[in-house]
Amino acid sequence: MTTGSLGLRSSGSYGSLQQQLFQNNSSPIQTTPPIPRKPPRLFKEKEGSFLWICKFAPRKNVGMLLLCVVSATAFLWVLYVGKGKDTAEQSNRMFAPETVHKYIFRGIESIKKTNVGRSASTIQPPPPPPPPPVYFKGYTLPPGNSCEGFTLPPPPADKKRTGPRPCSVCYLPVDQAIALMPEAPSFSPGVSNLTYIHEENQSKTEFGGSNFGGYPSLVQRNDSYDIRESMSVHCGFVRGMRPGHQTGFNIDNSNLLEMESCQGVVVASAIFGAFDLIRQPKNTSEYAKKNVCFYMFVDEETEAFLRNSSELSSSMKIGLWRIVVVHNLPYDDPRRNGKVPKLLLHRLFPNARYSLWIDGKLELVVDPYQILERFLWRQNASFAISRHYKRFDVFVEAEANKVAAKFDNASIDFQVEFYKKEGLTPYSRAKLPITSDVPEGCVIIREHVPISNLFTCLWFNEVDRFTPRDQISFAIVRDKIMSKTNWTVNMFLDCERRNFVIQGYHRDILERPTPARASIIVHPPPPVNLEARQTLPIFSTSTVISTTPIKKIPMKRGRERKSKRHRKVIAGNKDPNFI
Repeated sequence: MTTGSLGLRSSGSYGSLQQQLFQNNSSPIQTTPPIPRKPPRLFKEKEGSFLWICKFAPRKNVGMLLLCVVSATAFLWVLYVGKGKDTAEQSNRMFAPETVHKYIFRGIESIKKTNVGRSASTIQPPPPPPPPPVYFKGYTLPPGNSCEGFTLPPPPADKKRTGPRPCSVCYLPVDQAIALMPEAPSFSPGVSNLTYIHEENQSKTEFGGSNFGGYPSLVQRNDSYDIRESMSVHCGFVRGMRPGHQTGFNIDNSNLLEMESCQGVVVASAIFGAFDLIRQPKNTSEYAKKNVCFYMFVDEETEAFLRNSSELSSSMKIGLWRIVVVHNLPYDDPRRNGKVPKLLLHRLFPNARYSLWIDGKLELVVDPYQILERFLWRQNASFAISRHYKRFDVFVEAEANKVAAKFDNASIDFQVEFYKKEGLTPYSRAKLPITSDVPEGCVIIREHVPISNLFTCLWFNEVDRFTPRDQISFAIVRDKIMSKTNWTVNMFLDCERRNFVIQGYHRDILERPTPARASIIVHPPPPVNLEARQTLPIFSTSTVISTTPIKKIPMKRGRERKSKRHRKVIAGNKDPNFI
């Protein structure tokens, strides 16, 4: 018998010891009969199934239970085969239900302990669905509030003043207006995700456009009025990745960071070409002074004027206004440059919730929170603008612009004819509840939500493509958006606008010298010659200047003389054409 038949190793220390024992005719070492081995193929199949169980056991409780049952069964079967009939009764006791449950429970607990870290990283419960978005839906004033049943009083009967004038507006107290500020944004119908087109390489294919606003084709223009949930449109600043940084209308980085940090309410204005004087807001609460961002955009010419007049210091603040100097203005026309902050405040202040735009010639005399509460929150609106005090038809407004030489007449005619082909019609009662097609665009109150941002972007694109007279392009943009959504614009009365802003004169008019009145030279009277006076007629003394008033003799007017002649004709009946 060889060592190979006994299953002994033929090399190593144990093999050498066994060989010496056999050589000395000693009795061999008693060993347990070897367990018959299974063919390699079956072993591989068993090993593969075992790996499969181990793979899925940590992931599912059922897999862990099966793994424990199989392991316990294999363990008991080995004991039964190895110990024979003597251990059969013991193994039968181990197969008792309570014993099997005991081993299964221990196996599950051990698997949980060993795989607790791995299970936490691999098996995670699905995240809960996001809560539905919450929107501001408006409110009603509490009963008994003084503004609940407020109506406009009749205009004062002043025959000497026939032009526009302010009217009464019912504002809530500042603390109540601040308390009613919505925590959630208003609903944006039609569009919820709005992005802006960036173009470094531009090519002009059709009329209109600029390097600042881009050159969108008419196809792109029409597509921008196809309101969708996710949209990308031209909205100025097309050449840079960040508005105000190498885009035209450039702003220093320090100011850009401050503007981006404004997260509540912003009040903005602009003066270009030193055209107006800076007017400080009045009746502003302490809360608004601390929390509202007041920004005044000026060009380099206006900055030099302010420094020369000692109004602007190194702090770059004048009263409540933070002065922001704009470099590399995109347009040669100051009126077009003013449209950038007027219509694109949501791009300059990306984190602000509300904005109030006022022209540089206006003076704000009501707290911003009271204005927002009265014209946005109480009306559940996201955009508010006053209607024109006199004109409400676009075609009438265009003719008035031509008469006043506001812009090139041919360009105004081209714009109006283009809108007529798109379906713009004169204003009539058929457009109710729309009360006007012409705004007074010196004040804009709005919430920065996607639908109002889209409106001002498309409005700016019309100003960039056609004339800078934004009153002409307002109605076409509004009507196109309203035809696709249920979004509306709150067009309040112009007399209400004049209640919270006071319109001043431009600087050139204020600094214009008042024409001096023609000075009257009074000569002393000539010496009186008493002797000559006695010989002269009495009426010759009228040449002497007298301080006593001379009573004028009433003269008959031409109408009276004409009426007498007419009566004579009637009496004689000599006029053959008289009936």
